[in-house]
Amino acid sequence: MAIAAAVIVPLGLLFFISGLLMNLLQAICYVLVRPLSKNTYRKINRVVAETLWLELVWIVDWWAGVKIKVFADDETLSRMGKEHALVVCNLRSDIDWLVGWILAQRSGCLGSALAVTKKSNKFLPVIGWSMWFSEFLFLERNWAKDESTIKSGLQRLKDFPQPFWLALFVEGTRFTETKLKAAQEYAASSELPIPRNVLIPRTKGFVSTVSNMRSFVPAIYDMTVAIPKTSPPPTMLRLFRGQPSVVHVHIKCHSMKDLPESDDEAIAQWCINQFVAKDALLDKHIAADTFPGQQEQNIGRPIKSLAVVLSWACLLTLGAIKFLHWSDLFSSWKGMALSALGLGVITLCMQILIRSSQSERWTPAKTNDHHHAGSFSQTDVEKDK
Repeated sequence: MAIAAAVIVPLGLLFFISGLLMNLLQAICYVLVRPLSKNTYRKINRVVAETLWLELVWIVDWWAGVKIKVFADDETLSRMGKEHALVVCNLRSDIDWLVGWILAQRSGCLGSALAVTKKSNKFLPVIGWSMWFSEFLFLERNWAKDESTIKSGLQRLKDFPQPFWLALFVEGTRFTETKLKAAQEYAASSELPIPRNVLIPRTKGFVSTVSNMRSFVPAIYDMTVAIPKTSPPPTMLRLFRGQPSVVHVHIKCHSMKDLPESDDEAIAQWCINQFVAKDALLDKHIAADTFPGQQEQNIGRPIKSLAVVLSWACLLTLGAIKFLHWSDLFSSWKGMALSALGLGVITLCMQILIRSSQSERWTPAKTNDHHHAGSFSQTDVEKDK
């Protein structure tokens, strides 16, 4: 525990102090720039958000050394980052959202990687506030309200000036054996395909998203995440401790125009069919401990995130030295108490971030949710209540 705290606190200081500065810059641009030019604000915010997200990319790439192996054909890889895309993925680990950001960073669109997530996530310190400034879609789990939120949020993205990804995790929660058993029991009682490696997709949000964005989003990136048997599942706590893992990601690109155009039932069924195919693909992965017959792509490990973190570390260290010299903070009990309080707040914020990424229970959707349109979708940073 002491070792974990010794690692988490310094990383937390770096992330939250730099993050608060980025949030402040986002707020200033939102107030002063956005009323004059929404596109200019978006371009500036894209750079600011990317600078913040790169610190988390650094934790994955350089601190923990997580290896992400991508399996995709050359055409799919060449399209990524050059077009608007809806990203649909299974939820396999506590850091699937970070895996998505890694792939977005490699594709050059990290600053415009968006998601549909639950409303409470926008209150997460630093990271949630930045999501709000970046136009993430926040749902309340009340379809009467969420349907209009999705529609209005996607309408706003029509004139987005750079290629963006919108992540939609239609399982609604992360995979665990307990949740799988509950999903299998529900599928058996509802005459649905019984899953083995995924949860039952909740398709209402998928149908609404496709219906509202198909006119300006040309592609769906169907991502399947798997953890090899030889690797421990990655978690935020493992990342902060610098413990490596391996993640395999299979990517298949679908053209939006190939989906049914006006039949909600058919669109929902298309989503269900993709998860049946994912299930079969994951069966093969379990047998071979890889995606057999699939082309592995080298996505590298760019030094940009390392440069950002080193720059922040130098700036904040220099600033801290000057501040301590000016304030003589540790010369009194009051100063030391304030310092201890600040470290306590940082530690608490880190615990909130770690807990927000952890898997929780799964609640099956109602039968008509799956057959008429499913239930609404959430993102990789989401947990079921």
